[in-house]
Amino acid sequence: MTITPTSLSRAAAVAAVLAGLVFIGVQINHPHLDATSVTTTEWAVRNSLKVLMAVLALAGITGMYLRQVRQIGVLGLVGYVLFALGYLTIMCIAFVAAYVLPSIAAADPSYVNNVLAVAEGGASNGDIGLIRTALLVEGLGYLAGGLVFGIALYRARVLARWAAALLAVASVLSATLPLLPDSVYRLLAFPNGIALIGLGYSLWRVSRAGTTPAAASVPNPLVASAGVE
Repeated sequence: MTITPTSLSRAAAVAAVLAGLVFIGVQINHPHLDATSVTTTEWAVRNSLKVLMAVLALAGITGMYLRQVRQIGVLGLVGYVLFALGYLTIMCIAFVAAYVLPSIAAADPSYVNNVLAVAEGGASNGDIGLIRTALLVEGLGYLAGGLVFGIALYRARVLARWAAALLAVASVLSATLPLLPDSVYRLLAFPNGIALIGLGYSLWRVSRAGTTPAAASVPNPLVASAGVE
């Protein structure tokens, strides 16, 4: 199989679509967060899927950035770095949630409950260590990164602008999560998932076409790097 810039862009597009679908899927009928639910098989499966989602999303946004690196500019680079940091942290925290927290839930349920409380935007009754910092980095990277990256994508006019705008708006709305009940705030994951799906599909179409009207006069850096004119 020959690996080309086009095939890599298409792979990133598929990854973004799958990430959006998984992101939406894991929120449906999500169990209440407490030390008891942490020990269930459902918890392990959902958080394993979140790890997969973060990996796919990272691949997807990387493909989006590289496909329009010249059009997206410095703002896009800043947004990409922040957004990537957010997804990397999500992956790490989801891994800890799936494979570490269950092993200590029985011995120290208060610690697990405190971690879950902070993860939901609440306050803890005790020290949870550096995982508090990790959760803060996750929130800042995901919210700020999604907002800046979405704006940069919208301005670049390469991928679907409605999906880019939805990504930016959904990231801002995510800041209200601590103020909402569990049954409601999980619905806010849907716009983010839909935005990823829309951007991934748009990336697939752009890669298939080879160019877009807005970007026709600007060389594709991936194609140029492969020596194809």
